[in-house]
Amino acid sequence: MSSSKSRKSLDPSMEDLPAHVMVDILSRLPVKTIINCKFVCKKWLDLISESYFVDLQLSRSPSGVMIYHNSNEVFRNAEEEEKTGYLRTGILRWVEVEDELNHHNLHHDPVMSLDLNLAPIFQKSQIIPVGSVNGLLCLWQFGPQHDNTYICNPITREYMILPKPQYYLQQNANVVYCFGVAPLTNEYKVIRIFQGEKRPFFSPNSRPIISQAEVYTLGTGQWRSLGHVPYWLKGMYGPFLNGHAHWTVLDKDSPEKLCAFDFDKETFELFPSPPCEARDENLIFKSLGVLKGCLCRCESYDSQLVVWVMKEYGVKKSWHKEFVVMESENTDLDLLTLETVDLIAGFKDGTVLMASYRDTLLVYCPRREIILDTEMFYRYFKGYTYCPSFHRLHNFENERVHVF
Repeated sequence: MSSSKSRKSLDPSMEDLPAHVMVDILSRLPVKTIINCKFVCKKWLDLISESYFVDLQLSRSPSGVMIYHNSNEVFRNAEEEEKTGYLRTGILRWVEVEDELNHHNLHHDPVMSLDLNLAPIFQKSQIIPVGSVNGLLCLWQFGPQHDNTYICNPITREYMILPKPQYYLQQNANVVYCFGVAPLTNEYKVIRIFQGEKRPFFSPNSRPIISQAEVYTLGTGQWRSLGHVPYWLKGMYGPFLNGHAHWTVLDKDSPEKLCAFDFDKETFELFPSPPCEARDENLIFKSLGVLKGCLCRCESYDSQLVVWVMKEYGVKKSWHKEFVVMESENTDLDLLTLETVDLIAGFKDGTVLMASYRDTLLVYCPRREIILDTEMFYRYFKGYTYCPSFHRLHNFENERVHVF
């Protein structure tokens, strides 16, 4: 009996490892495996919940793609849409990316998907992700009866609703977002610009009369007004990079066609934009993104698709034409040059993952200099670079956190 106990005490066990060694091992595991480890024992659950583990895992977490997808419900819920005026709220699908120099692989595990319809508050409404940073997503719920902002972690299955801002969506108005982190304070912030148009007949070419910015710092429980924004901004959201939000400026007389918001200083400034080579700038379909840590812009015009990359952040001369794809040389391009194309992710060998306005997931192949259809996630989806984390929303004070 005593010899049996003695042998057992000599057997190696994970429980005998120091806590910092356990954290180091767990942080290197795949996300799905880490989730399963939370149910092994209370000690592992506590370790995975600690901020040190969260930061370490995030630093080692490979970047993937988050797809907000609604396709499977489009035709199935046609009758519901006719009655309510809404499609069924979509599903967040995390796609793991294997990026090697000689091959790439996109892997989606349905188990890791998050159906937003599980939360009654999201049902029968329109949702769009408007920012992603450190594993957290900012979601905007909009429509005739909705104008709400949420923060969500698809990995921990948590979400929280932000309070109503001073300026909220109404007829003839546009809202612009960005979600990011202030580098100096490490504060998570949502910047929201309300662009209201009071004229009875709204025109896309008419400048908004009201342009007011508000910022929300997670954990404070309230929006703060930043006052008037002197620029007319395009789109519903802009990419976050180097502590700044970035948007396209629509003002025709603006010396630069980009605007940046400093998350530390909370100020707006014009930002160096790439040169315009089109005969008429108004005929260009433009989108901003981030490829391999660099700000980029995709332009569609004159039967070609052009991608610009800013090699040195903030330096106008560093804008470089990364690649050009002509419609005549790419049969799969079809009408792609007549719509906006969003850049999602860049790979080591120059391959670029992108999504068309018609909801097709595409890939640019640098060796063949063509764009191909991945044949994944058809219809009604948006794609975003996403780095999974175990950042818990409960760590933000003064916030009410819900679980799916």
